[in-house]
Amino acid sequence: MRGFPISRSLCIFFCENRIRYSYSDIKRITNQFKEKLGQGAYGAVFKGTISMDLLVAVKILNNSNEKGEDFINEVGTMGRVHHINMVRMVGFCADGYIQALVYEFLPNGSLKNFLSSADDRSSFLGWDKLQEISLGIAKGIEYLHQGCDQRILHFDIKPHNILLDQNFTPKVSDFGLVKLCSKDQSAISMTTARGTIGYIAPEVFSRNFSHVSYKSDVYSFGTLLPEMVGGRKNFEIMEDSTRQVYFPKWIYNLLEQGNDLRIHIEDEGDAKFARKLAIVGLWCMQWHPIDRPSMKVVVQMLEREGDNLTMPPNPFSSTSN
Repeated sequence: MRGFPISRSLCIFFCENRIRYSYSDIKRITNQFKEKLGQGAYGAVFKGTISMDLLVAVKILNNSNEKGEDFINEVGTMGRVHHINMVRMVGFCADGYIQALVYEFLPNGSLKNFLSSADDRSSFLGWDKLQEISLGIAKGIEYLHQGCDQRILHFDIKPHNILLDQNFTPKVSDFGLVKLCSKDQSAISMTTARGTIGYIAPEVFSRNFSHVSYKSDVYSFGTLLPEMVGGRKNFEIMEDSTRQVYFPKWIYNLLEQGNDLRIHIEDEGDAKFARKLAIVGLWCMQWHPIDRPSMKVVVQMLEREGDNLTMPPNPFSSTSN
C-alpha cells in the first residue's frame, strides 16, 4: 500500500510546531496498542505513555482518505490553535501509510459519557459544573471563529468531540472536517455535507436552505445544550415505539407555554440555569443562519443572568408539516 506523501513545506511547518514520531515510536508509546480507548469511522484511539508525567491518546487514522485531507486538516489546524478549551496536540506520525495524531490524554473522556439526567446521580455532573462546561465550549468555539488569523469552522461539534480533563474543563477536539476562511467571508463553498446527523445545521445538510458559514457551528453548539439540560439524546423513541419525540421542540413548547421544563431540580437557581441553557440552545438552533447569534454573543448570554433572556422565535416552524 502506498503511503500518503507529505510535502516538504508541510513537513517543515508541522515539525516546527509539533513533534514528528515514527511508527516505531507510536508502537512503543502505546505498548503495542495495548489499551484501546475508542473506535470510530476515522480509526481507533489508544492510550499511550511518553513519560511518567505525560499520558497521551494516539489516534490511528484509517486510510479511507487517500489524499490525507483529514490528516492535513487536523495537524495543520492544531498548529494554529492555543486555547484552554482546545485539546492539545503533542505530535503526529506520517510514516509510510501510517497516519497518527498524538494528543494529551484527558482522563474524564468525552462529554457524551456524562449526559445523564439530574435524576441519575451516578454520572450527573451537577448544574454548576454543567454551567462551566457549556461556557467553556462556547469560548472554545468563539476562539476558533475569532481568535486566530483565519476563521476556523469545525463542522463536527457534538458531545463525543468535547473532551474533559481532570477538572472537567472542556476541550474541543477532532479537527478532521475543519474549513478555514477569512473573517470577513460571509459564506464558504462545500461540495458535500460534513458532520454528524443530529448535530448538522440545515444549510450544511442541504444548500437549498441557506449558505454555509460559521453560523453552522453555532447551530451544532445549540444542539448540545438541550442534551445537557435533559440528560438525553435529542431524538427519543417513546415507549410504544411508534413515534419519535424531538426533545428541543418539546422544550420549546413547554417554555413557550410558560411551563417548567419537567426536570427534577430542587434548587431554584439551578432551575433558572437549566432554563437559560435551554433558551440559549433554541436561539442557536434558529433555522436561518442570520437569526442565530454569533458565538461571542452566545458567551455573553451564558455569562449573564437567565432572567434577561427572551424566548426566540420557534426554530422548528420551518420543519412543521
